[in-house]
Amino acid sequence: MKNRHNPSRRDFLKVAGTASLGAIFAAGSTLAEASGEQPTIPVRPFGKTGVDVPILSFGGSLDTSMSRLLLRQAFKWGVTYWDTANSYMGGRSETGIGKYLEKYPEDRNKMFLVTKSYAWTLNGMSRDIDLSLERMKTDYIDLFFIHAVRSINDLDDETREWAEKKKKEGKIRFFGFSTHSNMEACMLGASKLGWIDGIMMRYNYRLMNTDQMKRAVAACAEAGIGLTAMKTQGGGQVTTDSDTEIKLAGRFLEKGFTDAQAKLKAVWENPHISSICSEMPNMTILMSNIAAALDQTKLTAHDMGLLRQLAQETRAHHCAGCADICESSLQGYIPVSDVMRCLMYARSYGSRERGKRQFLQIPRRTRMQMSIADYSLAEQMCPQKMPIGRLMKEALRELS
Repeated sequence: MKNRHNPSRRDFLKVAGTASLGAIFAAGSTLAEASGEQPTIPVRPFGKTGVDVPILSFGGSLDTSMSRLLLRQAFKWGVTYWDTANSYMGGRSETGIGKYLEKYPEDRNKMFLVTKSYAWTLNGMSRDIDLSLERMKTDYIDLFFIHAVRSINDLDDETREWAEKKKKEGKIRFFGFSTHSNMEACMLGASKLGWIDGIMMRYNYRLMNTDQMKRAVAACAEAGIGLTAMKTQGGGQVTTDSDTEIKLAGRFLEKGFTDAQAKLKAVWENPHISSICSEMPNMTILMSNIAAALDQTKLTAHDMGLLRQLAQETRAHHCAGCADICESSLQGYIPVSDVMRCLMYARSYGSRERGKRQFLQIPRRTRMQMSIADYSLAEQMCPQKMPIGRLMKEALRELS
């Protein structure tokens, strides 16, 4: 039998690196016509849910109403796991998905749709679910997350009963939480509850090799919890290029992929990670990430070693999210980990407005306390040895 041509990683990279938006769509159509089918992202089981999800998911923390063509192409290429939140872009993210589903209602049953709530009260979460369903023009949400959990103690029996009720009502299929801070402790705690279906956590080449994270991932896998990795590029609050990073970029380009693609592939090396949630605001990034997902080339032990070396050399550039350690050393409540995430958005993501918007959600009284706090003990306790005091002052100056 004659081999069928499958659109390859190199095909995607060549187009993504040189073409205009219109040419990219045309090239995607040409590739599909040549093969007789659209390229399809590999899938993995999502914990014990019985659902398979693509290893790459669409991060919807953008105005999706402006990205309908992007969403359409992502769906055609197998990126059918879409992640959003009630609060993203003031609701415009969910509204954009709703407009898409109004136009392509047949796509809903093939989609794994996820949204989140910051409400933190049962009544508030109920309101958020109903609003999300209305905005997204859907009868149900596949996976509903409580957003930005810092402690497993935030989830009690009332939360469990509420989640079970929403499942019986048919409004959600699965329940879980996202976490940016104290991730490992939250994951370990969730693995013992018996009623968490999915978790989204920060997970990248910097965090994946710690003993704590290895134990947390293994415990969740044993408990049948589906895991979605976010913040997989490992960007930090200090953006400087190291010699190792430059060397890595050159090495990976010689092998046919970028260092950004290599960082995705490093996460996919762990079979317990069901999917990577990636913000893909344009066709170039979408196609680059799809190319990485389609590519079967494995990173070598040497490649993984270089990534570990980079993580070690630049650890003071990156907050690991272990908020309990630094924040417990400060007088009063100062959300160091949240501030570091705002700086990451502003610097590593190049989205100062997003970082500023989240920073200004911190109460003014807390921000005033940040300006006079003594961070010396927090810096001594920080496993990453980050210059916390300097970075907090820079956040106040840059994001206020």
